[in-house]
Amino acid sequence: MNPFFNPLFLSRILISYLFDIDRVWKASYAELKKYQDKSLRRIVKHAYSVPFYHKKCKKHGVHPHDIRGVKDVEKLPFVTKNDLRENFPDGIVPVGFNKKNSFMMSTSGSTGKPVFVFCDIFSAIKSLEAFVRGLRAYGGSWRKTRIVLIIDLSPGSVEYTFFTQSAMPILKKLVPLENIRYLHIGEKPELLIEKINEFNPEFIGSDPNMLRILAYLKQNGYGRDVKPKYVLSGGSMLDSYTRQYIEKTFDAKVLDYYATTEAGPIAFECLNGSYHINSDFVILEFLDDENQPVEPEKPGHVVVTKLYGGGTPIIRYNGLDDLVIHSRDICSCGINTPLIKHIVGRSTDVIILPNGKMLTPFSLTGIPAKIMEEYGTYKIKQFQIIQHKIDEIEILVVIDDKTRDIEPPVEKILKELKERFQEKIGSDIKIFVSEVPEIQKNERIDHTKVVISKIKKPHTSIP
Repeated sequence: MNPFFNPLFLSRILISYLFDIDRVWKASYAELKKYQDKSLRRIVKHAYSVPFYHKKCKKHGVHPHDIRGVKDVEKLPFVTKNDLRENFPDGIVPVGFNKKNSFMMSTSGSTGKPVFVFCDIFSAIKSLEAFVRGLRAYGGSWRKTRIVLIIDLSPGSVEYTFFTQSAMPILKKLVPLENIRYLHIGEKPELLIEKINEFNPEFIGSDPNMLRILAYLKQNGYGRDVKPKYVLSGGSMLDSYTRQYIEKTFDAKVLDYYATTEAGPIAFECLNGSYHINSDFVILEFLDDENQPVEPEKPGHVVVTKLYGGGTPIIRYNGLDDLVIHSRDICSCGINTPLIKHIVGRSTDVIILPNGKMLTPFSLTGIPAKIMEEYGTYKIKQFQIIQHKIDEIEILVVIDDKTRDIEPPVEKILKELKERFQEKIGSDIKIFVSEVPEIQKNERIDHTKVVISKIKKPHTSIP
């Protein structure tokens, strides 16, 4: 039976829509905390019926009765990528779970080993609610605002599941959504920007790499009528150079979303530039290499607990491999949730210095942006930072041929890059700046990584 024809399910969705989307504006910090406590108790009880998690809890000596709220979350065992891989499929869902009425999604598998999880239709609806929440924060409406999303519609992806298999197809039968178009990211960029130009959207959303390509095409005469009010970014790390390039090209503010396949929507950027955690959807912990909490303003490994859903439970999941700096600040925008200061990148992509210290991707990717801002040029079309050895870093740079002969000279820009990186990283590391015709995508994750480290990571500190 289609769940949308079930009165109980429909009433659940209606209540969720009416109360959940606006909760982060209407509820106080204390009320959100109380909601988290209740949701955590419920999801842990659900997880205890999942074979692999039941076994982990028994081994760890913890029972759902021991968990009264967020303060008890550290009593729970961590869930790893290998836990999900090794117990797939039957071990990662409750006994008797009907997988035919659920949706299987996979991560990009950047290590060559993707992770598969099952989600129910309610989880898909919650993802839609998070999107609607973001639109409201930006003054948009999911029923009226013209939106184009360039997403991965390959079978198995989160976007494919959501937009072709679960919530959206059913929802479109009930509510006209002609104002929302979604295009496959695998299409030729020239064709994509032509379609965007015809639709004339107020919002454009995609991953940073595709947005950068569209901005480049816009600068070179394509999509003359593409004039969005906002550009939405998500799916990978948004470096400051790419953000500036997109904003300058489209004359529109870029707003970033932080979401994952396993845990769903985690945070979104408000108009003030603050990343607001969807704290009614997830609990985030920020831990060091010894799994101890880090202080605000310090990078920490993200551990996430998803507070809803009836499929694969995601509780104290440490498989995201993301480094994040959280903040104790309070934003003036009116959204009452804890903040993320920076999403600094994957922990596997930090740069190791010979003295054992580490530099996060975020601390390095701002250098090209600063240079381009100072010189008033965006002739760097793309760049990539690669640490080949402990004392050797190469910076690959793609120059826009159409602006190559315009001041300042390319040689000056490349020289400035080398000097700035040398100053940031230190004199005991050799820096090579190489101009290349293009930078290859990572075939496994289908996008270009901004920072790549080929150095094995010891347990060291991040300044």
